[in-house]
Amino acid sequence: MSATLRGAGPSWNASGLLRTDPVPEEGEDVVATISATETLSEEEREELRRELAKVEEEIQTLSQVLAAKEKHLTEIKRKLGINSLQELKQNIAKGWQDVTATSAYKKTSETLSQAGQKASAAFSSVGSVITKKLEDVKNSPTFKSFEEKVENLKCVRNYKMIL
Repeated sequence: MSATLRGAGPSWNASGLLRTDPVPEEGEDVVATISATETLSEEEREELRRELAKVEEEIQTLSQVLAAKEKHLTEIKRKLGINSLQELKQNIAKGWQDVTATSAYKKTSETLSQAGQKASAAFSSVGSVITKKLEDVKNSPTFKSFEEKVENLKCVRNYKMIL
């Protein structure tokens, strides 16, 4: 903007501190917040009106260009056979790829892998101990005596069935 507002810019109070003027809330009339000493000349108003019209025109042009670009994008996707579901799949795949590339994921994955290896070794060790204990029990005199009694019962039962 070539013209400047009178009174615009920083102002200082009597103690040398920067004075802050209230900012108008949305919907408030900005012109009503300008004090009588900060009124615009007719020339400044006309310059601001021209600038306002120019900015509004630029916004409208940009909106039209954006709409045309979005239409072109949709047409390209249609020709390539890309639909919303495929886009979603691609976004998820890309997101997962991004996650797995992070150092936090790599560290966590490595830690879990090491924990899994240690757990596997521990279970293997526990399994070996249990197997050894079961073999000890099987070879113990108490178990052998129990096994003999069960055998005798089977024989008696079979004998009774024969009779």
